[in-house]
Amino acid sequence: MDDDFPRELGTAIRRWAGGGVGVVRLLDRHGFGTVAPGQVLAGTADGDVAGTLLAGVVDDVARPLAASAVDQAQAVDAQVAERAALDAGLVCAGHARLLAHPLPAGEAAALGDALATGHPVSLVATVDGASQLVVTWTPEVQRQGTLGDQAADDAAVDAAGRLLRRGATATERLQVADLEVLLDLWIPVPTLLVVGTGAIGDALAAQAELLGWRARSVTALAEAGAAVAGFTHADVLVLLDHAPEFDALLVDGLRHGRGFLGALGSRRTQAARRERLLAAGMTEADLAAMHAPVGLDIGARSPAETAVSICAEVVAAQSGRAARPLAATDGRIGSGS
Repeated sequence: MDDDFPRELGTAIRRWAGGGVGVVRLLDRHGFGTVAPGQVLAGTADGDVAGTLLAGVVDDVARPLAASAVDQAQAVDAQVAERAALDAGLVCAGHARLLAHPLPAGEAAALGDALATGHPVSLVATVDGASQLVVTWTPEVQRQGTLGDQAADDAAVDAAGRLLRRGATATERLQVADLEVLLDLWIPVPTLLVVGTGAIGDALAAQAELLGWRARSVTALAEAGAAVAGFTHADVLVLLDHAPEFDALLVDGLRHGRGFLGALGSRRTQAARRERLLAAGMTEADLAAMHAPVGLDIGARSPAETAVSICAEVVAAQSGRAARPLAATDGRIGSGS
């Protein structure tokens, strides 16, 4: 499944939220080999569709289900023959049980916005599709909808939080309180945009790969500007180039308020950049959202150590945690709540 899939799906769901949305999800499956988690197909009563299931081999079944699911939940079986599965890139034939259910306006808006803007989000539904709950981490936990019972809602949030701490998109069928539910969790893959070149940029790219992030290095202002304009909350800018014209990236990023915005440089460089940003109309509150100089104070000396300090600050900021030694804390170890 393409890393851009959740964002594109979220944009569509958010656009359709006010008019009614139906979703089709993988409730159960046998065969097919390894299948990416978090698969969903969404649609409207008018036949608009976004997303795909099982590399598209059951989409002919799922599309009309999504349209009818705007008003009524149902579960349907789909059988896929060996030839069709292999042609789609799956390992083998298989059988899938598809759950189609409505996504009310509030839940659709919450899910769509989180997917489109890069926040971790979970969609939980009872296996009959009658009740839905959307849980979003911004990083504060937010809920939209209900499974019909406070204890079940709390248990679902706890279950989603445990999956969140694993750090990867997941699909689980599980018991919460007295209810059997289908839970999908989407964790956005950050894109690390490095503006500038050099040993630190190379080290950042290597560190990003270890973290499972995408890394991109650019030197042209126009290319960097287009990338920042498309940032989600999961994305990261590290500005290595000190040239004043690249201040425009920070101005744009601060104005739209998405992503982690970091800039390298000495105290003198930071002070000069700060004055330029204030002159460009940024406020002190705006600048407080910027990470400059970027990185944690861990005594980094080499490019590799600097990359570790920068990425560690990103992880801390995106999880809403203070960067402190675990030995100095007594709370839960790991992210989530």
